[in-house]
Amino acid sequence: MSARKYLRPEKAETLRREAQAYPTGNPNDPDYRRRRYVRYADDFLLGFIGPRAEAEALKAEIATFLEKELRLTLSAEKTLVTHATTERARFLGYEIGIMHSQTKYDAHRRRVVNGNVGLYIPDHVINQKQQAYLQNGKVMHRAELLHYSECDIICRYQWEYRGLVEYYAMAQNYGRLSGVGWTMEKSLLKTLAHKNRTTMWKTWKRLRAKTETTQGPRACLKLIIPRTDKKPLVAIFGGLPLKRRPNARIKDEDIRLHVNNTRTDLLTRLLRDTCEICWSQENVEVHHFRKLADLKKGGKREKPYWMQIMSALQRKTLVVCRRCHETIHYHWSTSRTKDTGEPDAGAPRGAWV
Repeated sequence: MSARKYLRPEKAETLRREAQAYPTGNPNDPDYRRRRYVRYADDFLLGFIGPRAEAEALKAEIATFLEKELRLTLSAEKTLVTHATTERARFLGYEIGIMHSQTKYDAHRRRVVNGNVGLYIPDHVINQKQQAYLQNGKVMHRAELLHYSECDIICRYQWEYRGLVEYYAMAQNYGRLSGVGWTMEKSLLKTLAHKNRTTMWKTWKRLRAKTETTQGPRACLKLIIPRTDKKPLVAIFGGLPLKRRPNARIKDEDIRLHVNNTRTDLLTRLLRDTCEICWSQENVEVHHFRKLADLKKGGKREKPYWMQIMSALQRKTLVVCRRCHETIHYHWSTSRTKDTGEPDAGAPRGAWV
């Protein structure tokens, strides 16, 4: 007789499935309690396992403490008590709830989802992001960007899309952002086609490409602008793999939806290949400043010439040569010479203010 008759794998599989129908612990233990607390700035989330009456008592206790000790008022509209298995709490743009699935197993055929906390992208966030590129339910071009170059338009779309993708990298429904990406890509193609007075199809055929990512090659829109004796300028939209990253580090970056700026874009200034301080055309680079607000800080000392330029034009970037760039980073004034204190002859006085 064969050994298979005695092993009876079908019967073993049936018994294993029946055993998995029972929980490993007692989910209705009346004496079990657990609390978890997390806070970011003035937003906090309190997870509690226990009766709802005790959860309401905790909320009242927190409100009393904030009022008496810190002179703060707890918002009754935003501070809600929700059941994690049937509802989802809102925290820092995420929806948070308890996951449940009888069909998700690990390599050892053990259920690993039930009872774990899940992060989700709210439906209203998806709808809100898509509505920024829709008009009457149809994807439209963005007229406020038509005066920019193609490179700058593609970069702006990519900044907005990347900010959204990076922020929600830990969400369980991370793949839903592909719909937002499709809407943005169609809006980008319409914007470029409208600018060049051509069709979306011709624009897509001209820009379609592949880009290498950590998850392999991905389709994208790529614009390459060659430059003499320098690396070409490359602008890419898309190419971001939508694979969930549970341990991603969220960066607080703006997801800009509207751009109202009529100044010369960075591409035109780069192609001009001229230092905006001394007018040199050797080893031209770009100096980046973190915040425009830092340029406006008062003080008795006179601001350096490069800072006056950026402050007057409200720019966070400045196209400079290598010598001026090193001078800026060494905190030397480019508008005064070190010995005499007189204006530098290389500085185009009055050209920027």
